[in-house]
Amino acid sequence: MAESTSARGRVIQSWSKQGLQAPPRIVGGSGCRFFDASGRSYLDFGSQLVNANLGHSRTEVQEAIQKQVATMATLGRPWDVEVVGELADRLAEVTPGDLNSFFFACSGTEANEAAIRLARAYTGRDKIIARYRSYHGSTAGALTLTGEPRRWVGEPGVPGVVRMLDPYTYRCPAGHPSPCPVCSGAPHLRELLQYEGPENVAAVIIEPITGINGVIVPPDGYLRAIREVCAEYGILLILDEVMTGFGRTGTWFACDRWDVVPDIITCAKGLTAGYLPLAAVAVSDRFTPWLQESMFPYGLTHSAHPVACAAAVAALGVYQKDRLVERSEQLGALIGAGLRELAERHPSIGDIRGSGCFWGIELVTDRETRQPLVPYNPDAAAAEPMARLTADAFARGLYLLTHWNIVLVCPPLIIDEAEIGEGLALLDRSLSIADEYVIGHG
Repeated sequence: MAESTSARGRVIQSWSKQGLQAPPRIVGGSGCRFFDASGRSYLDFGSQLVNANLGHSRTEVQEAIQKQVATMATLGRPWDVEVVGELADRLAEVTPGDLNSFFFACSGTEANEAAIRLARAYTGRDKIIARYRSYHGSTAGALTLTGEPRRWVGEPGVPGVVRMLDPYTYRCPAGHPSPCPVCSGAPHLRELLQYEGPENVAAVIIEPITGINGVIVPPDGYLRAIREVCAEYGILLILDEVMTGFGRTGTWFACDRWDVVPDIITCAKGLTAGYLPLAAVAVSDRFTPWLQESMFPYGLTHSAHPVACAAAVAALGVYQKDRLVERSEQLGALIGAGLRELAERHPSIGDIRGSGCFWGIELVTDRETRQPLVPYNPDAAAAEPMARLTADAFARGLYLLTHWNIVLVCPPLIIDEAEIGEGLALLDRSLSIADEYVIGHG
């Protein structure tokens, strides 16, 4: 691994103990690969942070950025900028149902902040229901929505957030009876509303397929059940599609898989394919009359930044021209089959789940008891098995995104079949490290 020559100690890495950081100097990228200063190439099996949907150095996006910089690099509100309107029009073509109006922010965190503030202002209610195995961002409100332990540093957080359990069928908190009150959605939500008072709840916010916290795919019927309960009580449904949007799961948005139309979608990452920071809050037509008479309760200096919007317009063009959403669905069958083959050889694989180019491998030490390879929220010592696996893969030229005992397999949507085979073969070798920890193995 090439040593970094950056001014270490000056650049603070996010969500990290700085003493543990010694990243290599990355100098370039092309397609599904990126390169370090020593000339080593790495196959990007995580799309960086699941945002490099179009891979690295995509010419159409680069040229759109350069053109916009040359004509109008920055402009604040309330001016009408052609590229911003064009992006809104293009998004309206692909967002589900009647989600036809958009507020543009700079990150998924900000989009979620704006969404919950809008929900509270629109409904006049205070409470927001989120889930435990979730990540919604790092500012005060978004971090409070987050269920995983990263929220602890921000507590007590923003008042009014309550949580429900997740449809995690592999580790169902209700024991997964049939029918399951948690994994079917409606019974658990109704019980929670009984305790909180539905008249007090402004919105439910969930990731339709859980992202970094396990790629948890809900059972068919779950999302529709949540949608129906929300509609019954006048509660808004907000879907955080920051990670799952723009073809990542094989449909434009993950909710399309179940034909569910929420009231609000938040998206980012794949919106520009990571080329520039941009996010969107897509809202349904129900908000249109209210927005004409009421102040939208959020704002940013760089909202709808024209250069970022130009990157997004170009990215959407590539998705459509190259039919990458459909291709993601096709690649999902190949990736899923390959991962299931790995499970036959590696006793450390407890579960495989995913869709499109969005998969998770859950690693265990015992398939029967489902004991995780590393525990929930592990310290450095407990996380050593996954740290070893990730480092081994990187040394072989494979970049993996991992979280606790989950390996995410989320390559760029442009990846070809040969590269998938290459990545799975490298992963196959690194998984032997996880197998060392399996009880009774060897």
